[in-house]
Amino acid sequence: MADKHPETVFREFLVAVLLHNEAVADRLGLQPVDVAAAILLETRGPLAVGAISEELGLPSASTTRLIDRLERVGYVRRVRGERDRRSVTVELVEGGLDDYDAACESSRRHLDEISAHYAPEQVPLLLDMFARVAGAYRSATRELRGGAHGTSRPQ
Repeated sequence: MADKHPETVFREFLVAVLLHNEAVADRLGLQPVDVAAAILLETRGPLAVGAISEELGLPSASTTRLIDRLERVGYVRRVRGERDRRSVTVELVEGGLDDYDAACESSRRHLDEISAHYAPEQVPLLLDMFARVAGAYRSATRELRGGAHGTSRPQ
């Protein structure tokens, strides 16, 4: 591993994560973005439909279809606002991610094996790195979707 260029290692890491998400989605009969939405709701709690749409960079119609799929398989439910019935929040249902957790059992097992290579005091550094990488990718995604200058699109 030490002889590989750092960018090569990182790109291989990204490909592995993307392919794993796709395999989990296939196992669950969902789209990869559906899995991302479910994880988003798990980590952030109930979200307005517009917030899900913005976070995932989807048009509202696509977000509606995504929520329909997750609702159909029992992962989420829509909750109408008490004051404004037009406002809709999406939340995970109790046990809604049990199938997801089961699908991720093998990855958890493999990741647990990796943890044996790190001392407990190294864990906060690794978690900080993951948080910073996630933030960097969120920023880069916003730039790409916002049409930041310097990017080109095929004609």
